[in-house]
Amino acid sequence: MKGIKIIFWTLWRVWFYVLMAIPILVMFPFLVLSILTEKGYPYFFKMARIWARFILFGMGFYYKVDKAQSLDSHKSYMIVANHTSMADIMLMLAVVKNPFVFVGKQELAKIPLFGFFYKRTCILVDRGCSKSRMEVFNQAQKRINRGLSVCIFPEGGVPDDESVLLDSFKDGAFRLAIEHQIPIVPITFGDNKKRLSYTFFSGSPGLMRVKIHKIVETKGKTGTDRKEIRDKVREIIYTQLLEFESDTLKMVTNS
Repeated sequence: MKGIKIIFWTLWRVWFYVLMAIPILVMFPFLVLSILTEKGYPYFFKMARIWARFILFGMGFYYKVDKAQSLDSHKSYMIVANHTSMADIMLMLAVVKNPFVFVGKQELAKIPLFGFFYKRTCILVDRGCSKSRMEVFNQAQKRINRGLSVCIFPEGGVPDDESVLLDSFKDGAFRLAIEHQIPIVPITFGDNKKRLSYTFFSGSPGLMRVKIHKIVETKGKTGTDRKEIRDKVREIIYTQLLEFESDTLKMVTNS
């Protein structure tokens, strides 16, 4: 039985990368055209959402979104969420309609095909370089001026220990939000670690629960408020993760 599971997981993981490539190859000319100018980004974003849904559907994932508040299509936001899975990027694109750009680690730019578009559309950061971190602020300002939102996973990466429910938050997302006076949108992903974690021999098709929380305002806030806002947002996401776990336990108990 274990051998069958290993074969399934291996094929399933390979299938994930195949699914990543198929829509990029099909839409390649249109994707390239959309990144030639800044005005083309909203079209790129629409195609990125198609790409994301294609992958999620192809992997046997379906998502359920609970919105505490709808987002204004004419406003820019700082979008933050817990980070546990390779599918976090796809799920974020699938559930948030407002065009946004990711702030992400530059190592992902090395992924064949995906990396070509990633480094041309996202804000890349070398977390070990202070100059790179400062450049993020400049790049974020340009995107916000164009009416786009920014998405950051504030844990700064996926914890090596998968038993960690939610790692500590870095300051970057909250410094940016306060600096540019844009609201923060906390989002909780409830099942991504179970569905497709970074552990190779793991995962399964199934439900992905998403909670889009009420926005946290930063208008009138200053750098002295950063820690308070960071801790408040983390508490919102952490509390929801506990609620998701409790609901899962109830379903298992009742089944």
